[in-house]
Amino acid sequence: MPTTYQVLVNHEDQYALYPAARELPDGWTPAGFSGTEDECAAHVDAHWTDMRPRSVRTAATAPATTGEGV
Repeated sequence: MPTTYQVLVNHEDQYALYPAARELPDGWTPAGFSGTEDECAAHVDAHWTDMRPRSVRTAATAPATTGEGV
């Protein structure tokens, strides 16, 4: 019988595939999708389009400070 996987996501919006029958690792939550390894990988490929962690994406969009007036 093939293993059922679930897609997990962490606080940085990074994805992982994990066997559905196992207890979730700390820091990871279900992303709401499960299936075969190939189905889960396809789901991740379709939804994780920016592989930078959330903190890096947020820093990249924050206004730059010049240090003037300090």
